[in-house]
Amino acid sequence: MHLVRHGEVDNPGKVIYERLPGFPLTPSGHRMAEAAAAALDGIDVAHLAASPLERTMQTAAPISATLRVPVTPDERLVEARHRLAGRRVDMSLRALANPAHWLALHNPFRPSWGEPYTEVRTRMLAAIDDARTVAAGRDAVLVSHQLPIWILRRHWQGGRLWHDPRRRQCALASITTLHFTGDELTDLTYRET
Repeated sequence: MHLVRHGEVDNPGKVIYERLPGFPLTPSGHRMAEAAAAALDGIDVAHLAASPLERTMQTAAPISATLRVPVTPDERLVEARHRLAGRRVDMSLRALANPAHWLALHNPFRPSWGEPYTEVRTRMLAAIDDARTVAAGRDAVLVSHQLPIWILRRHWQGGRLWHDPRRRQCALASITTLHFTGDELTDLTYRET
């Protein structure tokens, strides 16, 4: 099971773009997607799914072309909801100085600014289970976003779901691979393209 993060996004306003439309890949992001496709070339993929957001579908396109597998949009792979979507917010301690952000930023453990980590984990695990069923012993590729992929890693590595976002190991167009023996996760590897 290969979890691919999308490439670099065109976000000149530096806003929290979350699930908003109109945030495609940059030219560099397209090159990143091509690099991810090249890194996956040669594996026996039976299923390719992607978050339906523009940046993930654009990242999935060269993977689809390289592997000759169609892309299936999957809402469960989408970015986590964020209450501050569309706003330019520095997600550091400085954001707490603005009273308008207090309600959204008061609980980093849930988190209060958006979709609870437990909900992200539940929907991502369901997407993985379905992909494994469809792939039936072959490989599957899921193109998603940093937070959902990181939450799965935290889950499988036994870490708490709340974390410092600055310490996520999930670079643009990176590939996190879950190795299963039967139903048991036996290894997790990570590579940057």
